[in-house]
Amino acid sequence: MSDSLLVNTTDISKSAVMAGFKVVAVKSLPDGSLDLADLKAKAEKHKDNLAACMITYPSTFGVFEESVTEACRIVHDNGGQVYIDGANLNAQVGLTNPATCGGDVCHLNLHKTFAIPHGGGGPGMGPICVASHLAPFLPTHPVVPTGGPDAIQAVSAAPYGSASILLISWAYIKMLGGDGLSHSTAVALLNANYIANRLKGHYTLKYKNAQGRVAHELLIDLAEFDKAAGLKVMDFAKRLQDYGFHPPTCSWPIPTAMLIEPTESETLEELDRFCEAMIQIRAEVDEIVSGKQPKDNNVLKNAPHPMHIVAADTWDKPYSRQKAAYPLSWLHQRKFWPTTSRIDDAYGDLNLNCECPTVEELAEHAV
Repeated sequence: MSDSLLVNTTDISKSAVMAGFKVVAVKSLPDGSLDLADLKAKAEKHKDNLAACMITYPSTFGVFEESVTEACRIVHDNGGQVYIDGANLNAQVGLTNPATCGGDVCHLNLHKTFAIPHGGGGPGMGPICVASHLAPFLPTHPVVPTGGPDAIQAVSAAPYGSASILLISWAYIKMLGGDGLSHSTAVALLNANYIANRLKGHYTLKYKNAQGRVAHELLIDLAEFDKAAGLKVMDFAKRLQDYGFHPPTCSWPIPTAMLIEPTESETLEELDRFCEAMIQIRAEVDEIVSGKQPKDNNVLKNAPHPMHIVAADTWDKPYSRQKAAYPLSWLHQRKFWPTTSRIDDAYGDLNLNCECPTVEELAEHAV
């Protein structure tokens, strides 16, 4: 087996290492695009044992990789295959596809593009698509005949994965049809660019293309607020909960940023509410920077503010309950309350507390 794998630094390469590959990271340019010179140099260096290059399109930086076909050509010229990460297929469906980009293999994240909920990480289901020259090697299964004439051994316990999930995606595709799928992609792109334009002047958009556009998601960098007021990404995320929003992806793909991916599903009214919340939070940040609110005791550092704290008999914050719970007028009509106040996320991740019954308790109550 070849032992070199080229990946973009924003992609997860753990599975490649587990499979025995050596992972070589490819640099990105200041504008977020793939460094073709670095890719070419490393592809040529490892051409005798180059297995594949993994590329996310659009990139996790929220921009279309304009040189994706050239990147694929470089890898192919040096004997490798190209694995297109389908995580961002929501920006491709009906407009382009991994094969057009030059890919040889692609997985489809049904929980991100084809109507499967993403909550809790999303149910595990990712169909694999391959070019015709790889089709003969698709995996077989010991019980259900699958795969091609030169199939490799089974790679999952079930031949069709979580098959019940496929029915939902199939229905989604059938009901929308070709035009509907293309329209969904266009709206997802439009929604992300709408948010980018509304937040312009309030937040720093980390990456955009030559036309000033993003793909289906945008990356806002919050590093400046850490320097000016000691505010971290998680402070913004927790404050968003006071406005009734589940925060977007935080600290990925860069630790000081927030990755906003609205998809095609949100209404214009909901997008406006989100933008208004982000703009209002920026105004709150300005109060902290100017000294109007203390840097260690303010609406962001203390967020979120659940109902039992706001409605308590005592209030020891240097700002009003109104400011904590109802910073915008429309929250009086449609307030979604956070259920708990700030917790130490890192501590919780590192110190698991199992609430399951013990084996003895289960045996005692067994029927």
